[in-house]
Amino acid sequence: MNKKEVLEIRRLFHPDRCPITRICGCYVDAEKNKKTKLKEAFLSLPDEEMYKYFDIFKKTLSGTIGRNLLDMEFPLVQEAGGGTQEFLMKLRASRLQDDALLDEFYDKVIETFLYPENYYIILIHAAYDIPRRGADNLEMFDASEDVYEFVLCAICPVKLSKPGLSYNEETNSIAERIRDWFVEAPATGFLFPAFSDRNTDIHSILYYSRNPEELNEEFARLLLGCELPLTAASQRDTFNTLVAQTLSEDCTYETVKTIHETLNGLLEERKDDPEPLALDKDDVKHLFSASGVPSESLERFDESFEEAGGDAQTALYVSNVAQTRKFEIRTPNIVIQVKPECADLIETRVVDGRMCFVIPADDSVEVNGIPVRTARSLDKDSM
Repeated sequence: MNKKEVLEIRRLFHPDRCPITRICGCYVDAEKNKKTKLKEAFLSLPDEEMYKYFDIFKKTLSGTIGRNLLDMEFPLVQEAGGGTQEFLMKLRASRLQDDALLDEFYDKVIETFLYPENYYIILIHAAYDIPRRGADNLEMFDASEDVYEFVLCAICPVKLSKPGLSYNEETNSIAERIRDWFVEAPATGFLFPAFSDRNTDIHSILYYSRNPEELNEEFARLLLGCELPLTAASQRDTFNTLVAQTLSEDCTYETVKTIHETLNGLLEERKDDPEPLALDKDDVKHLFSASGVPSESLERFDESFEEAGGDAQTALYVSNVAQTRKFEIRTPNIVIQVKPECADLIETRVVDGRMCFVIPADDSVEVNGIPVRTARSLDKDSM
């Protein structure tokens, strides 16, 4: 799924265009006991509850593709009889009205979702009449041909509110606040099937994790039957290792700076593209070549790629490996940070046989918030 397709489904979570037929839920305590269950028509909920659920569903489809939102394909073994895909297909086909199937799903979540505290499993079924788009790319709501039928699951931590004081309206006094259990934003969730090319894709699932560095791998592998890709941090580490090992002695400041400038240039060129920009093995090698990596170093690329943990299916999202907010130079004692577009202001020079970073200080300079005079300002005063 790309960014536009995710947004199209997110926009459905509104009273005016809500396609949700049924909502089910199960509240689980820290000892993995099912404390209570919910099952009813979604549109029968009070408006206040409905809007709060809409917020949860939208957050389950939020974040950056490749970081918080991960497209995962079912392995062939899971598409065979008895696989995880078949179970999810049954769940969707039941429209969440089969109590035994729902209990089986809750049991699978409780068994695979590793979380030491209370949480709330929310599951919805929806049927979306996909509007066709005309030549002007406008939606034609009266010309729907296909229906996208899906289930969405959100797993939300349930925490005890903090102690404190509050105003008691009945007694007109300040009193101790009554602590209660409240449902937080989802920690993880999924959308099945995926909505690819604006239609049903039963071979894929969209997985969500609020924390992109804690993807609940056991949950994704055992419940959904899918292998998660590398986390954003792991992708960045893999890329950095690949650069260092490929360049080896040719890993100079100028070459690394050029590689990151090339990465940021690619992001700028594709900033309006709904598809996330990912690099496979050949793309990374071409990136190195275009950034001036010597041909002798590129001869080590294939070996370095395997040593860095890559294979033919490895995809590195540019948004995960590029530094778009800062360009950082770090030594054991000093850290220099500038905006990526200002990296050219830092020069390298050899001074007394040592390589030094030179930063121009022609404009205003502050030290610990105190403006100081530069050599240029002193020269002006002496004229």
